[in-house]
Amino acid sequence: MTSLTLFSFFGGILLLLYGMRLLGEGLQKAVGQSLRGFLLSATSNRFKGVLVGASITALLQSSSATTVMLVGFVGSGLIGLSQTMGIILGADIGTTLTVQIIAFEIYDYAILILGVGILVRMSAKRGNSQNVGLALIGFGFVFLSLKILIETFEPLTASPVVTHIMTTMGEDVLAGIIITAILTSIFQSSAATLGLAITAAYSGLLTTDSLMPIVLGANIGTCSTAIFSSIGAPVDSKRVALAHILFKVIGVLIVLPFLGLFTELVSQVSSDTVRQVAYAHTFFNIAIAVLFLPFTGPFTRLVSFLVPSVEEKKKFGPKYLDPMVLSTPALALGQAGREALRIADIVKEMLRLSLVAIRENDRELLKKVENMDDDVDLLDREIMLYLTKLSKERLTDEQAHREFEILAFSNNLENIGDVIDKNLMELAGKKVGGSYAFSSQGMQEIEKLHSIIMENFETGVAAFSESDEDLARRLLTHKGSIAELERELRGAHIERLHKGLRESIDTSAIHLDILTNLKRINSYICNIAYYVIDKPRGE
Repeated sequence: MTSLTLFSFFGGILLLLYGMRLLGEGLQKAVGQSLRGFLLSATSNRFKGVLVGASITALLQSSSATTVMLVGFVGSGLIGLSQTMGIILGADIGTTLTVQIIAFEIYDYAILILGVGILVRMSAKRGNSQNVGLALIGFGFVFLSLKILIETFEPLTASPVVTHIMTTMGEDVLAGIIITAILTSIFQSSAATLGLAITAAYSGLLTTDSLMPIVLGANIGTCSTAIFSSIGAPVDSKRVALAHILFKVIGVLIVLPFLGLFTELVSQVSSDTVRQVAYAHTFFNIAIAVLFLPFTGPFTRLVSFLVPSVEEKKKFGPKYLDPMVLSTPALALGQAGREALRIADIVKEMLRLSLVAIRENDRELLKKVENMDDDVDLLDREIMLYLTKLSKERLTDEQAHREFEILAFSNNLENIGDVIDKNLMELAGKKVGGSYAFSSQGMQEIEKLHSIIMENFETGVAAFSESDEDLARRLLTHKGSIAELERELRGAHIERLHKGLRESIDTSAIHLDILTNLKRINSYICNIAYYVIDKPRGE
């Protein structure tokens, strides 16, 4: 192999991998907003799971990407282990679409596809048109790389060494499977490996017998991504990765004794070796789905037995911030949003407990609320770090705004937590330490304002969660009335001071500061609404 041929070979492989990446990235951005909900909708039954898994993988152009998402979702508790089985089997079918497309001999149109993609990308101002253009550019690079690799392989057909290696692949099936599995693990894409095999077949280097180990090995090697993503993950995430590799390995073990029949079946469907690579890949994954789908229940129990649960005290930390979905911005933003809503639940409980602590002079609640604020600070920091990593990816305008909206939501919640911990609880501590008691009317007024703030808090969280501009505007219309109510209650308290009411005199500073800080909390709640309303408009 000359140095020029060697450079063309490595350049072609890198271009193939880059094209696959652009293709997946473009399609993810085009349909990414609905990916998460679409995937989670597959939990109703295993047959629907197969269809959804196949559809999503066809869009993502990678069964590994789908499986990695499942690892994160199961680890986050969004779906159960048994519900992933059908999706995994469907994902393995969906990934065959890419290979089927690649097997069509349209390499001569690579430059045309690339040109159309660039034209669409440059002419589109924003939105899905740009994403479609990016996907077309990816397709163009894939086909261009295949054309380069075909031309690179062509001189090698006369090499007796290369011919011997390919013949050996057909004779030593196990070695061929292992080598291809390792190669696919490096590429992180079975489609890339099989694309390489297709170019070899097109040049006449592959026979029907020698392509079979490559197809089987590529199917095993594609599991590596899920395995790596499950390292350090919860037990159920490890089980998802194990289920994926067991489906593949057991499927290969079942096929091996009947490899001759399988090879004959593929030969009967097509005499073209290029098409045989694609058909073998598709038939194998359909066969796995048909074989295992009726037994997903027992298989789930088997995987659970092989990876038993370990009882351990969990350290508090993020639950939904899965780093493996950072390459899919829509999913990563969805996970960050869920983590932010988790903060909202904690802050809501802090706000509720603050009134109890003030009313009942409960010292234990003071410490509990302080610990809860530490949890809020931790999650707010982790969300910020997570979204900082996400910002390295190219985001659409809507995604960039949602990222900013989540950060603002989390930060405002953290500010509310600080007001509760450092101000309200400090005031409650003074009340406890001085053995003070509010007047009956004064306590009722604090409870009234607190109740309205609680309702506004729930409205603000709902506005963020549902991106509901009507709720956000409704919240802002109440802002003035809260300020007016606070002034009214402050006046009522001063009136009681004028009457010389003992309880009001003893607790005056504490009472007025509580009203002020409740109004501050409402201001932070209203800040949430501004970011919901101030949205970029699509095309």
